[in-house]
Amino acid sequence: MANTQTLDRAEVVALAPPRERRRVGRLNLGDVAVFLVLCLGSVAVLLPFFWQVSTSLKSDSQVNLIPPMWIPHPMHPDNYITAFSELPFNYFFRNTILIEMGVLAGTLISSTMVAYAFARLNAPFKNTLFIIVLSTMMLPGVITLVPSYFIFVKLHWVDTLLPLIVPAWFGGGAFNIFLLRQFFQNIPAELGDAAAIDGAGTLRTIFFIYVPLAKPAIAAVAIMTFIGVWHDFMGPLIYLNSEHNFTLALGINEFIQENQTGAMTHWPLVMAASTAIILPPLLVFLFFQRYFVEGVLLGGTKG
Repeated sequence: MANTQTLDRAEVVALAPPRERRRVGRLNLGDVAVFLVLCLGSVAVLLPFFWQVSTSLKSDSQVNLIPPMWIPHPMHPDNYITAFSELPFNYFFRNTILIEMGVLAGTLISSTMVAYAFARLNAPFKNTLFIIVLSTMMLPGVITLVPSYFIFVKLHWVDTLLPLIVPAWFGGGAFNIFLLRQFFQNIPAELGDAAAIDGAGTLRTIFFIYVPLAKPAIAAVAIMTFIGVWHDFMGPLIYLNSEHNFTLALGINEFIQENQTGAMTHWPLVMAASTAIILPPLLVFLFFQRYFVEGVLLGGTKG
């Protein structure tokens, strides 16, 4: 197969006009320029992360050296042990995981059902309602912040995890609905009709026909939701007051405050805690980035 492909290419080159033959094998300066720009962009993005990891392995005296020490010597990996022993990070991690599980389940279930309704069900004013849902993306979150807070105060949910979990079960977010709706519209409607002829109801059609076919879009929604919840700081800051209810984002903020001595901050400990905390969402994105890109690209088009 490989020899056949080589001969075919050679024949094509031999039959090509002389000008085209000279272009074969020539270095494409445009591709090189794009590659160099991407390399520079990658360095600009990765350099702060490398500095963070490097600082997490330094001592306080090594942090302020001029010129800066990029690779610490000697290294202090015990900074990670010290960082996680000063605060109850086990509680912070537990609370963050509980919120992640509740929000992921609520977002995926509710946004999938709402998106299917907008994509396949026939209802009066369906398109108008969809436009209204999309228009909520234009509203800054601060506008609904105060009314939402008073609602949760009346429900006696403040200083619990419920205000951070329950809203995800009511729609799952306008962008997620939009993304899944576009993906569902690319799935042939005949599949749903065949399921209905076989006696399948709406829920069975959604979760046994459409959901398996929409795995890339659902994976994209799950990744974006996971990363957003993991790094959410504003929500926990507003609704959580007790330390045993704090998330990792709030725990890091308290950890920074506790490691400030006058005008000096113990940056190695802060960077050690920050590095350990950002690893889970980073690994999730690295392992599932193919599904994320595929889901966004296919969900943004309509067949």
